[in-house]
Amino acid sequence: MAAKISQNDSQTLRALLDLREMLLRGDFRPGERILEVPLAARLRVSRTPLRMALARLENEGFLESRPTVGYAAREFSVQDTLDAIELRGVLEGTAARLAAERLESKQELSVMFDCVERLQKLLGRKRAGIDLIARYVPLNARLHEHLYQLAKSAMLRRAIDRALALPFASPNCFVTSEAESRDVAQALILSNSQHLAICEAIANREGSRAEAVAREHSRMLRRSVGLALKQRRPDLIPGGSLIRIAEAS
Repeated sequence: MAAKISQNDSQTLRALLDLREMLLRGDFRPGERILEVPLAARLRVSRTPLRMALARLENEGFLESRPTVGYAAREFSVQDTLDAIELRGVLEGTAARLAAERLESKQELSVMFDCVERLQKLLGRKRAGIDLIARYVPLNARLHEHLYQLAKSAMLRRAIDRALALPFASPNCFVTSEAESRDVAQALILSNSQHLAICEAIANREGSRAEAVAREHSRMLRRSVGLALKQRRPDLIPGGSLIRIAEAS
């Protein structure tokens, strides 16, 4: 039986998705101060879940903390965005390879395989929407978290934590419009098939294969960003308003 989502957690998730989308579509200019009171009213959430969402977005790198005035939207270069995605792929690939090399028992993979199975069942019965994302996010986060643990490297873990604070690098970087899109379900099915391939490669001690699949897994967004730049359509890039697009010329 699926765990029931609390009202506070639901409000935080909704605020996180909506605020991230506002940032990505350009509702805030780079450097603009985020005012909590009017924003809470606009999003129809209380101040506590809003503050939790703001803190999450600072960790993701979309916001920067300003002494005495709260948060402000950040500005990024095109290369910042591509580098963030690339760096996450390199580090997660390394984590998958080390997990395969350092695996002591296949039982250590039980959490990851359980997440893959539960995600598969979820994707088989849920249509695209906020509810699908709300249930996908914690399972996906748990799977990635366990992968980092299986690498058994404190040094790598610190590097991964820093990388996940970069813009657009989070494995759970969803926005509300994506949650409602028909295409998101197909993308999540593909993503979970890669999860399974990573798990199987680790179980078989195939370090190089685990690394390659994990790196490919993180590059799905990079391909779409690269295509938009090649077509000279920066408006197609999530967060294009926060990126100094002139650097793409």
